[in-house]
Amino acid sequence: MSAPSSKAAASGQTKQHTEKQKDVRLTNLIAARAVADAVRTSLGPKGMDKMITSSSGDVTITNDGATILDKMEVEHPAAKMLVELSKSQDIEAGDGTTTVCIVAGSLLEKAEELLAKGIHPGALAEAWKVAGQKSIEILQHMAVPVKLSDRESLIHAAVTSLSSKVVSQYAPLLAPIAVDAVMKVIDPQTANNVDLRDVRVVAKLGETIEDTKLVDGLLFNQQTSSGAGGPSRIENPKIGLIQFQISPPKTDMENQLIVGNHEEIDRLARDEKKYILKIIKKIVKAGCNVLLIQKSILRDAVNILASHYLAKKKIMVITDIERDEMSFISKSLGCRPVAHPDHFTRDKLGEAQIAEEIYTSGGRIVQILGVKYPGKTVSILVRGSNNLVLDEAERSLHDALCVIRCLVKEKYLIGGGGAPEAELSVKLSQYAESLGGLQSYCVRAFADALEVIPYTLAENAGLPPIDIVTQLRKQHSEGQKYAGIDIKDGNIANIWDRNVIQPLLISTSAINLAVEFVRMLLKIDDIVPS
Repeated sequence: MSAPSSKAAASGQTKQHTEKQKDVRLTNLIAARAVADAVRTSLGPKGMDKMITSSSGDVTITNDGATILDKMEVEHPAAKMLVELSKSQDIEAGDGTTTVCIVAGSLLEKAEELLAKGIHPGALAEAWKVAGQKSIEILQHMAVPVKLSDRESLIHAAVTSLSSKVVSQYAPLLAPIAVDAVMKVIDPQTANNVDLRDVRVVAKLGETIEDTKLVDGLLFNQQTSSGAGGPSRIENPKIGLIQFQISPPKTDMENQLIVGNHEEIDRLARDEKKYILKIIKKIVKAGCNVLLIQKSILRDAVNILASHYLAKKKIMVITDIERDEMSFISKSLGCRPVAHPDHFTRDKLGEAQIAEEIYTSGGRIVQILGVKYPGKTVSILVRGSNNLVLDEAERSLHDALCVIRCLVKEKYLIGGGGAPEAELSVKLSQYAESLGGLQSYCVRAFADALEVIPYTLAENAGLPPIDIVTQLRKQHSEGQKYAGIDIKDGNIANIWDRNVIQPLLISTSAINLAVEFVRMLLKIDDIVPS
């Protein structure tokens, strides 16, 4: 066997071991880049959509980066890490999921070039950590504070998010709905976060997206239990929320009951009737006329006999309420969940102006309007002509809600249209000159990598990318920090004047997560099966 080279021997390594590390690192970089390139064409208002087909034959049409990557089947561990990166951005900011993947892919491409020149992965990771921190400083410096009372700016930010979606032509309709929904569930003076579980989105097939509306009350996907002829509309309802069942109890274990004669059958029927009537009398005594019943896996929430008596007493019944919906319903209607019939009293009920079942082409839904003591919750009814459009409208609305949540968490706006990335590229190149040495070389490569966003935006819009990026770099060098790509006119413009704005948190989160991901990949030198 040949002796290891003197250089490798001096470092205490064999040549084979060093080559293996290079191979593993290169494989990781290529695998992650391949996934990043798959979503690259989906960036921006003129980005392409992806049709995703599952093994069961389901079809999804979207250009949302997180959705594409989530539904994509990836095998390589590094590629799976990129999918997780996109999910992290979706959780943190809700938007910018495509951007974070493209930035990470571009950084990996630069990393590959620098590693080929002999730069150590550890040194590169440290230099890019510095570049990432400096990027956040630059973005914060160019951000403009926004007040939550400035509804117009919030709507512009939501429109920018929606402009790249399949349903972009409905952005002027969906953006105000998203803003109003978030404003209803928070106190604008003190809020520093939004719990989007307080915004209920009910998607129903039929009509068009133009019929999407904000409902100041509560919507249910469930139908009323009207098989026994119960009411489907009640004015001034008294609403009870129960966690017990109005049906005969069952034994804890599988038992058989052998009945010998007709008298015993009659006695069983009488006892069942007596048990159910006892519960219903307590419900009627409390004055309840709308009953919401939690779903049970052990026995029927309401049996046929109970439905008959409830219908006779003119009580509207809505069954199959999921356990995780209970707190939201309780908060929305001002009623309290009741776990036992003995505790069902008038003070546990919620009040409203009307409870009614409405018919749509996609099925029936129940709405409760004019709640007397409403909590800070809101419902949105999303309509769509087919399931593909409906699903995409729901995803797009969620992204718009997340954009407004970003502005509640960090009340700053920056320009869109590739302006922040172009500004970062120019400023980091200037910063690199002040560093000197290896760090300067690595930071300059980081600055070059960020130009992938304006380049891709121009490319996807059918504009000459090299000309656009060159003009953009020139204008930012002259101090025009809001110069960005106006996709509609196909030129460079002051993006702030064109109202193409986005929350600061989306850009800072994308840079932080992309740098973290690339640094993590650079430090991996072997893949060990477990």
